[in-house]
Amino acid sequence: MDGRDLALRTLAGEEALPVPAHFFNIMEHAHIERLAGAAPGDYRRDPHGIFLRMIRACHTCSVDQYLAENPLSMGDTGYEGAEHGATTGAEAVEIDGIAIHGADDVARHMEAVVFPALRAAADEFDEEQRTADIIAHEADLQRRLGDDILKLPYGHGSFPYMAYGTYGYGPYLEAWALYPELMERHFALQADVAVRNNRAVAEAFRRGGLPLVTRLDHDMADARGPLVSPASLERLWYPHFARSIKPLLAAGVRCVWHCDGNVMPMVDPLIACGISGFQGFQYECGVDYPALCRRTDRLGRSLLIWAGVSVTTTLPFGTPAQVRDEMRFLVENGPRSGLFLAHSSSLAPGAPWENVAAYVEGLRHYREAAR
Repeated sequence: MDGRDLALRTLAGEEALPVPAHFFNIMEHAHIERLAGAAPGDYRRDPHGIFLRMIRACHTCSVDQYLAENPLSMGDTGYEGAEHGATTGAEAVEIDGIAIHGADDVARHMEAVVFPALRAAADEFDEEQRTADIIAHEADLQRRLGDDILKLPYGHGSFPYMAYGTYGYGPYLEAWALYPELMERHFALQADVAVRNNRAVAEAFRRGGLPLVTRLDHDMADARGPLVSPASLERLWYPHFARSIKPLLAAGVRCVWHCDGNVMPMVDPLIACGISGFQGFQYECGVDYPALCRRTDRLGRSLLIWAGVSVTTTLPFGTPAQVRDEMRFLVENGPRSGLFLAHSSSLAPGAPWENVAAYVEGLRHYREAAR
């Protein structure tokens, strides 16, 4: 079967299928060009054309994030000329004329600027325009990919975010500890906007005939577990998260949560809210992959699992044999249905070509071999 058909049948819950390869983001230009059969420098000259050749060479069945230009931010040793932000080394953070040094500054900015903007956004949200924009965007990307690769909707669903990216971890988490009622108000107002947005998203899925699955991305854990206490998430965040995604769930959309760090303490409450899949595991941080794959969603369905070889350990520092062993582990311990193979996140420059080649060969093998 072609890649699109295999991806659709996997999403529908069929068992005993080969394992479809989901798009994974290789960021080293030399690897992209070698996989695409292109000459050095071709990727910078024609990023979209070389990107499409590369993902076909990687036996890709489905794509959610379309990242043809994303590796242009990379050189041979990593990011080139990236600006420093609140969580990436900025010496000072100032937003709307307010210098952010601690919790009181976070509170002042939220109350003066953020909360009024969120109220206005909820009042003025144009659901019809949002629906039309999503349909047009997804149709354009599906045309780019062609008929043999399934484009999965991405980046349209919304929900309350922790605002550490705006204020920096220190000031934001200090505000979380000192002003929990402020945090909950922020989540409630974000959820008001998200409900309107997600009604439009659900309508776009229906009207555009889009695959009923979408990924929700927000980093909320590190290697130790959630960034804040699970009890505070239960009080402040999960209720508004659940309210936000209700329109998607009512439309039959399966929501896949992007994992970072040790997400295990969040699995049960996320499933209770309606999450029915997980993606992007950092196994080295304590994620119990076999146990997670034995779970079901709240409707009793096998979880959708988008698994992949680690981009922080195995691919950059392992051997081809270890790459093959990890792929075998992921497949043998994956769910009976709903498993896709990719890799755990974007692969930064520096991974040995031999490991990349072994990984791509593994994707071919599992796409062709029934489990």
